[in-house]
Amino acid sequence: MSKLHVLIAGGGIGGLCLAQALKKAGIDFSVFERENDVAKSGYRLHMNMDGGEALKKCLPENLYQLYIQTSRRNPRREMAVLIDEQLNEVGVRPHIGAPNDKDLPHTAVNRRTLCQILLSGIEEDVYFNRSIVGFDQDEEGVRAYLEDGTVVRGDILVAADGINSIVRSQLLPGVTPKDTGARAFYSKSPLTNNIRKSLPDILFDGFTSVIDDKGSYMAIGPYEARRPVIEAAKELAPFSIFEPVADYIMITLNVSATQLSFTDEELRHSDSAVYHKILLNLTKDWHPILKGLVERLEPETVSLLPVRSVNPIEPWPTSRVTLIGDAIHAMPPSFGAGCNLALRDASILAEQIIEIEKNNKNWKNAIFQYEEEMRLHDYPIFAMSSNNDIARKFNPVNR
Repeated sequence: MSKLHVLIAGGGIGGLCLAQALKKAGIDFSVFERENDVAKSGYRLHMNMDGGEALKKCLPENLYQLYIQTSRRNPRREMAVLIDEQLNEVGVRPHIGAPNDKDLPHTAVNRRTLCQILLSGIEEDVYFNRSIVGFDQDEEGVRAYLEDGTVVRGDILVAADGINSIVRSQLLPGVTPKDTGARAFYSKSPLTNNIRKSLPDILFDGFTSVIDDKGSYMAIGPYEARRPVIEAAKELAPFSIFEPVADYIMITLNVSATQLSFTDEELRHSDSAVYHKILLNLTKDWHPILKGLVERLEPETVSLLPVRSVNPIEPWPTSRVTLIGDAIHAMPPSFGAGCNLALRDASILAEQIIEIEKNNKNWKNAIFQYEEEMRLHDYPIFAMSSNNDIARKFNPVNR
């Protein structure tokens, strides 16, 4: 096989990271994304060594530096901290993953900014409003069928199209997302200088979680860029499009569906204003500082998603079609691992594809090796993220 062409279904974090790595290696690719732009939802993403080092391998130096400079400022403590609803510290634990860099650790990013970085320089090979809806393959290659009837040909097809992956549904028809029974409200709370001065330091550690006696679980994640996005982009990627990002605090509240007085059907037909009222009610007895974060939420940013997962499965027959990120191991957000694993998957898969192109490695052996390494590394993290006893276990502090 020579002069590979890789088809990528999905222009999210994993798909774009893979594309950047392929471009860096001089390998042809096409990315097909069903939306008309990158990252239209989601806010702050926790970053660790898995994701950060993958970006270092896959991105050109200017874009990697842009990622570093637009990441969140170094926190007071690079730890996960647990508090109760009255603002008392309960416990701490290290973040999952390898030890971080001391001077410029991988901290957190604004999701849309990261996707704009990942799109930078490959815009001509990313096709928006183009969705892959099916495929077939043989010894000669793979054909992907687009929603508009177009057929595109390549040597490998990578499913990076998320938890509802259409490619996975054909490749592994018995693998479907599972409802965990949890419901997650996502939102942004403003972070002006005056607001920041009014908040305690504990809310600015690596990641702060709150659990109340009803089982409600809130994650509090500030985003304060090391350098303003537009200023950094003007220097490091002057020909790409970026949006300014004001500092904010991401607020995510996870509750059991049984805690809500609405059915899922009613919630699907509700709007962000209703979701905001639900959050206010769930936190009405919390400490005034925590209640203030919820009261100040920008109502239009409040969204609700059922927490679903794509559970680990036994190894499947290796083919020209493979999967990365949420398409194969979507997991609860307990450890903030999903984004990092998608990036790592992309990096490891890229290494194997480069081996096919540069060193004539057999394509089936290369894809098999990626899939084996992905399973060995990612599935144990999935198990931890899905186990509430582990996810909510912190080393107690003495009061």
